Amino acid sequence: MKQAILIFTAILIGGSLTYLTIDNRNQSDITKNIKENNTITKKDRSSTKTILASNHINNPYNLDFTNAAEKTVNAVVHIKSEYLQSYNSDPLLDYFWGPQGSRGHRPQIATGSGVIISEDGYIVTNNHVIDDASNVLITLNDGRELSAKIIGSDPNTDLALLKIDEKNLLFTEFGNSDDLKLGDWVLAVGNPFNLTSTVTAGIVSAKSRNINILRSNSRDNIFPLESFIQTDAAVNSGNSGGALVTPDGYLVGINTAIASKTGSYSGYSFAIPSNIALKVINDLKNYGVVQRAFIGIMIQDVTQELMDQLKLPSTNGVLVSGFSENGAAQEAGIEKYDVILKVEDVPVNDVPELQEQIGKHKPGDVVKMLIQTKKEIKEVSVELRNENGNTEIINKKLTEKESILFGATLEDLQLNDLKRLKIKSGVVLKKIDNGKFKNIGIENGFIITHVDKVPIDNKRNLINLLRSKKGGILIEGQYPNGTKGYFGIGL
Repeated sequence: MKQAILIFTAILIGGSLTYLTIDNRNQSDITKNIKENNTITKKDRSSTKTILASNHINNPYNLDFTNAAEKTVNAVVHIKSEYLQSYNSDPLLDYFWGPQGSRGHRPQIATGSGVIISEDGYIVTNNHVIDDASNVLITLNDGRELSAKIIGSDPNTDLALLKIDEKNLLFTEFGNSDDLKLGDWVLAVGNPFNLTSTVTAGIVSAKSRNINILRSNSRDNIFPLESFIQTDAAVNSGNSGGALVTPDGYLVGINTAIASKTGSYSGYSFAIPSNIALKVINDLKNYGVVQRAFIGIMIQDVTQELMDQLKLPSTNGVLVSGFSENGAAQEAGIEKYDVILKVEDVPVNDVPELQEQIGKHKPGDVVKMLIQTKKEIKEVSVELRNENGNTEIINKKLTEKESILFGATLEDLQLNDLKRLKIKSGVVLKKIDNGKFKNIGIENGFIITHVDKVPIDNKRNLINLLRSKKGGILIEGQYPNGTKGYFGIGL
C-alpha cells in the first residue's frame, strides 16, 4: 500500500514538473512572438505613407481616437435657432377669435451642431439648421452661451457660415477629403438629441453619394450639389452641422443626413466633403454668396446600355448629353456624346464626382479635362462661367450695401416672378431690420409696386424716388400670397 502511494506521488510530481516546463516554454515563445510582432509593427508604422493631408496619418495599426475626440469636442458647438412659422386660418378657432383670428406666426426652435473653424469665432453648420432663423444661440462645450450672426448660407450645398464675437477659441483644422479612402476610420462629433459633445466612430463606406435630399428649385435659383461621404458612424437628430474628423482630428466632412425609415440612425450617415465646405464658406465670408461655376453641359452616367449604344470602350466617365446656352464647354471644343474622364487629373466616374470637382472652382477658373471623343482621348481646357454665362464674380456684400434703404434690403423681381405674381413691376423687401419700413409694420417679403401711384420698375428707381420725396407718401404693394398692402410713411 505504501509502495503504491509512493509511486502515485512520484507520478504526480513528475507531471507537475513537465507541465511547468512546457508552460514556461510556451510563455517564452509567446513573449518572443509579441516582441517580434511589436518590432514589425513599429517598422510598418515608420514606413506607413500618409493617407490624408501630408501632416497626419489614418493608421490602421494604432486606432487611438482619444486625442482626436478631446480636440474636436471643444471645437463643436450646440446651435439653437429661433424662427417664426406661419399658420393659416382655422375656421374653428376663427369662430372664437374672429375672422382670421388664428392666422399669424408662432415661434419655433430648431437645434443642431456647428464646427468652429477659426480662433476668432467663425462656425460652419448646415443651412437647414439656421434656415429662416431670426435669432441664433451658440452653446460652447464649456457651457458659455453666445449670440451668433449669420454671415451667409447656401441651399445648394446645405451649408451656412456663422460668426460669434469671441477670440482665442479652440478650432478644428481642415483635412483633405479627396484623400479619404474606403475603409478609413472617421469620428462623428455633434449634439444628438441635445446631448452635448457626443463622439461616435465608423469607417468611410462610400464616397460621392447622391441621395436626392436637396431639392432643386429654379425659381429660387437652387441647383443642388450632392456628393456626400457615406459612413457607418452613428449620427442622429441634432448631429446636423457637426464634424466628421480623421483619427488625427482633421475635419474632412460636415455631418448632414442619415438614411433611415424611423428618423433615427439605422446604419448609414452622410457628410458634405470638407473640400466643398471650405470653398463654400470662403465664398460666403468674402462675397456673401457662393461663386458657383458651370461647364455649360447636360450630363449623365455612362450605363452599360449607353456604352453599347454609343460603342464606348467602357462605362468610365460622365457622358455629355447636351449643352446650355452660352456655356463654356462648346467653346472649348467639347461635343455631344463626348465622355469626361478626368478633371484636373482626378478621375470622375459618375455625375456626383464630376459635380464635386467642378464645385471647388469659381467662374473664371480654367480647368483641364481629359475627354474621350469618338476618335481619340484628348485634353481640353475649359474656362468656367457663372449661371449668366460670363466669368464675373458676384459680390453680394457690395450689392447689398448699395441696395439697403430704411433698414430693408431691396431686390429686383425677375420676369418669371412677375408672371407668377401677376404684376407688371415691383421690388421685394427681402430683409427688414430696424428702420422706417419696420416701424410702419411692413414685413419681410413685401413687394412694393407703387409709390404715390407711380409704378416701381426696379430698386434703383425706388431708391431715387424715395430720396427725392418729402413729407408723407403712400406705398402700395402686396405679399407673395397675394395679400394687398397700403402703408403711409413720413420722410
